[in-house]
This record gives sequence, C-alpha cells and structure tokens, in this order.
Amino acid sequence: MPLFEAVRLAFSSIRAQKLKSFFSLVGVLIGVTFLIAVVSIVQGMNVYMTDKFAGALIGINTFSVRSQPNIQMGNTTEEQWRQWQRNPRITNADAAFLQERMTTPVRFAREGWNRLTVGWRGRDATDINVHTVDASFFEIKRWDVAEGRFFTPQEVTASADVVVLGYELAERLFQGRDPLGQTVAVGGLPHRVVGVVAEQGNLFGISLDKFAVTPITSPVRRLANRPQIIDAFHVQADDLPTMRAAEEEANALMRVRRGLRPADVNNFHLETSEAALSEWEKISTILFMALPGLVAISLVVGGIVIMNIMLMAVAERTREIGIRKALGAKGRDIMAQFIVESATLSVTGAILGIGTGILLAFTVREFTPLPAAVAPWSIFLGVGLGVAVGMIAGILPARQASRLDPIEALRHE
Repeated sequence: MPLFEAVRLAFSSIRAQKLKSFFSLVGVLIGVTFLIAVVSIVQGMNVYMTDKFAGALIGINTFSVRSQPNIQMGNTTEEQWRQWQRNPRITNADAAFLQERMTTPVRFAREGWNRLTVGWRGRDATDINVHTVDASFFEIKRWDVAEGRFFTPQEVTASADVVVLGYELAERLFQGRDPLGQTVAVGGLPHRVVGVVAEQGNLFGISLDKFAVTPITSPVRRLANRPQIIDAFHVQADDLPTMRAAEEEANALMRVRRGLRPADVNNFHLETSEAALSEWEKISTILFMALPGLVAISLVVGGIVIMNIMLMAVAERTREIGIRKALGAKGRDIMAQFIVESATLSVTGAILGIGTGILLAFTVREFTPLPAAVAPWSIFLGVGLGVAVGMIAGILPARQASRLDPIEALRHE
C-alpha cells in the first residue's frame, strides 16, 4: 500500500472516531508540550544569562579585580565568607600597579559605588545605585546615550561635579522635562546632568535604569569609599582569548603586589562572566539531564494508550481486515496500514504538543520575568519522538492484524 494512501486512511479513521483518537494522543501531546516548553525556557535563560546577565553586571570580555565576589550564586561556607571579609580592599595604587605593568592590550576603569538619594526640586529618588568611575567605564559597559553625552577623561582629571543618569531615574525626576544642564543633588551634593543612558530594560524584573554615574574624582567619591579605596578595577579585552591572557597576567601581578607565596591563596578576587554563570550552567545541565526521563514517562504512557486503542481497533475492524485480505491485500499491507495509522495518531499529538509547548513558553515569557527562546532542534525532536512512539506502539496491533485468517475474519461479527 502506498504511504500516501495509508496516511489518508489513517486520517479517515481519526476523523471517524474523534473522541477516541483525542484520548489516544493526549500522552504524546503532554510529553512533547513539556519537552518544547522546558527546552524553550532553559534555552531562553541560557541566552538571557549569557548576553544580558553577564553583559549588564560584568561586561562582555571583561573581568573585575575585587576584594570579594560581587555576584555570589550557590552555597557559600562560613569559612569562605570570613576569608573574603579578611581580604584587603582594592586601592587606587593596586589599579595603577596593574595598569602600568600589564602588557596585554586591554581597557581599564576604576569603580566605587554606594546606594544614595538623588533629588531635583523636591523630588527624591532613594536607594539609587551611584557609581563613581573613570570615563572608560562607559566604553566597557557598551552603553548608548539617549540624551547628551558621557563625561570625558578631562572632566575626571578636573574632578568635575557632573553626572550621567539612568533612563528610568531621569524619567522619574524630570517627568518629560529636558534633564540636560539641570543640577541634581547626588547624596546631597550638587552635580550637573550631562547625559542620560539609553533604556536597558530589566533583569529578572529588576530595573537596569535606576542609577547615576559620576567621575571617580567627583565630590561623591567621599560617600562611596574611604580615600584611595575602590570597589572594583574593571579590565576589558576585545575578545575572549585576550581576556583570558589578561586575567592570567593580572592574577600574577596582583600576587606579586600582595607578596603572596606560591602556596598562599589569593587575597583578592578576579570576577568574570564565566564564573558568574557557572552555577546557572550547573542548574541548566541538571534540567537537561532530567528532561529525557520526565518526557519519557509521558511518551511511554502515551504509547501504551495508543497501543491499546489500536488493539481495540483491530478487534473492531476484524471483518474489514478479512475483506481486504480476501480482495488480495497481503499481510505486510495490513501491517503497514496499522503502523502508519498509529504513527499518524502519535505525530498528530506531537504537532499539537509543539504548538501548545510554544504557546506555554511564550505565555511564561509574557507574564513572568523568565525569557523563552524556541530551539528549532526541539521541534524536530518532538516530531521524531511522535513518529517513533507511534511506530513502536503500532507494531503489536499491526502484527496481530496481519496474522488474521481471512476466512475466520470474514465470519467475525
């Protein structure tokens, strides 16, 4: 029997018994829905964590020299926490030592920060991240300007009292008015607004646009850190191999700077996006490892249901099978008909599962902070699983149908 004809007969049978067919494909539908939805969410999280999380909090091809980690994921022991607390703070002298001696081509920027109040004409925004930085910080972060400009190295050298605002902070303070040239109070100290950073959105529902940035030499520095102390020294390369070479060089120089012996552990921390993402990679690996087992349960149940339904179909269509054999149909034709019918039923469930899985994934993305990105390979895998489950489930009923004696089958009532 030609494949097209077998598929046509299979769809005719499905249309004739809609309710029974629907319950037959529910197991496959649920399994493929779960596969598509979970893969889409995990895949979206991978892209989100790599591009936005690491890029927003650390920077692309960037590492930061700190006294302790800024991003802590996973369990931290009490001993480790105390070790970090004992580490000496990073200083301007440390940053200058690295900047003078590193030979790898990189960009540098010092940073200090604190949570302060930013106000303008009676409007106050509290608990705002205020960063005191070098002018190269904007290049490392790869921010775009919505209005005005970023401050210059000359303004840093001159200790200018200028400030660049995050998009949401500017909207909140000025409510549609032009912020450029206005004087805002940053921690109670007057600073002139020279620019507004383009909107960046949010990270897990937390706004990335509620901040202010001033020169590291501005009056605000006294509110961020003690004299000569900084929170981080950022180092950025043009590509990942160069960044790794720079990281190794910075590690060696800092150990020399701190007078550490070969057996001593570092009393400083080099933070990279890879380190920050390591815990998420562990979680995503566990999810992908658990996924086949969870999907298999639904598919096995779906396959068993399809097999039972097809066995019932063989019993109900015994006389039809006898007529086909009497008219010259061979055993392999009968077997092919039932296997194709079972596979068609299963693939229909898989296709519906793909649709509901994509719908579920995008619903999650729309109404929660979790992202979703549909992986094309998961769609092909869903269809492949549908075909496989249907064919395997249809083998036993097909063999039973193909072995029926045509005379006995014709006598069946």
